[in-house]
Amino acid sequence: MNLTELLTPIANQFENLGVPSPIVHWGHPFFMSIVISIMGSFVGLTGWRGRLVAAPEASTKSLTDHRKVAPLMTAFLAAGYTGGLLSLVMQDKPLLESPHFITGSAVLILLVINATVSLTGFWGNKAALRSTHAYLGSAILCLMFLHAMLGLKLGLAI
Repeated sequence: MNLTELLTPIANQFENLGVPSPIVHWGHPFFMSIVISIMGSFVGLTGWRGRLVAAPEASTKSLTDHRKVAPLMTAFLAAGYTGGLLSLVMQDKPLLESPHFITGSAVLILLVINATVSLTGFWGNKAALRSTHAYLGSAILCLMFLHAMLGLKLGLAI
């Protein structure tokens, strides 16, 4: 069974709700643009602010905010990933073929890797791993914006 066949029953449930076609087509990009621009920017800024601010209280607050929002952002992105696949199934479009799919998959994989580095306590609070986490997180944000541009191109093409 391929992925389209696996997702078709779920997509059919949404189709039975009578979701208007503009929502099916543009809902995923609309909501993901909010997650990427608002939450992604917040996560990136609070992470870097926590590293760079000299005042201990401000640094701690930023890092605490970063730890609170980053997992939520990742969860929303994972849900949006699924929603994007369902949207394509509902529109009878191919899955797994576009650069948008590839970048979305890469974003989620890299987020899991970066979260793992963090959740291990940076393997004894090693400065090199903290730096790797920060720079990888920044690269992921850049990849998310590329992903959004590829998604806009895909949305306009279908």
